[in-house]
Amino acid sequence: MAKFLHDRLAPLVLASLVLTLAGCAAHTLPEIHNEAERLDLGNELMRKGRYLDATDLFKSYIQRNAGTAQVDGAICMLGECYLQTRDWTLAEEQFERLLKDYPESDSAGSAAFLLGDALMGQSRPKDFDQQYTQRAIDQWDDYLHRYPGHWRQSMAERRVLDARTQLAQKLVDTGNLYVKLREWEPARVYYRRTIAEYRETVPSADAEIGLAVVDAKLGKTTEALAALQDIEDRFPGRPVAGRAAIEKKKIEFRLARARH
Repeated sequence: MAKFLHDRLAPLVLASLVLTLAGCAAHTLPEIHNEAERLDLGNELMRKGRYLDATDLFKSYIQRNAGTAQVDGAICMLGECYLQTRDWTLAEEQFERLLKDYPESDSAGSAAFLLGDALMGQSRPKDFDQQYTQRAIDQWDDYLHRYPGHWRQSMAERRVLDARTQLAQKLVDTGNLYVKLREWEPARVYYRRTIAEYRETVPSADAEIGLAVVDAKLGKTTEALAALQDIEDRFPGRPVAGRAAIEKKKIEFRLARARH
């Protein structure tokens, strides 16, 4: 019986050992002869998506080459590796280090942009505190101001809009909650704040619909209907126009029912 088990299990053990060794070999790094090779290999592994291996090489390079001409680029790439592995706080540290210690670096523009990504990565869902979302917006705004013409400018503009949309949606959601509670004035405050602070975002139009709903509840049906029609006229064919049309029909239905 023992011999039978040995004969059956031996090939499985051998196969497992081969796979293990193959896996180790796949992550074995080639021999490095100098610091330039270390940096080049880190870049190559980063391009291949082997961020953990690249991280080790960049960290080693930075430790060995403090003050050299290419250390700033290595710091930026180390930060990017941390971004890819979602180590947001470590990424933040590297980008802040580069901007503080090497403000004239060719990598400073990218570091300023990516610092916003590191901060946004730490942002919590919109139902929670949005401190990091606002910090990310401030960082991207600073990047846009400090590095005009940098190749990531359009990306930063899109990220700012997305982050501001998230903040605006949080305000609209709060206004909607107050509507459900029939707390009209607090709802009005949140809707008006959305429109005043985040006019360029989609939730701003939703806040306008919310204000119209509140007006209708307070008996200002003429103003409410006019506001909803205005939204339909300004956003033809868009979802917000459809939502405005639905609310307008609700108000008109209530008015018709009240007359009878």
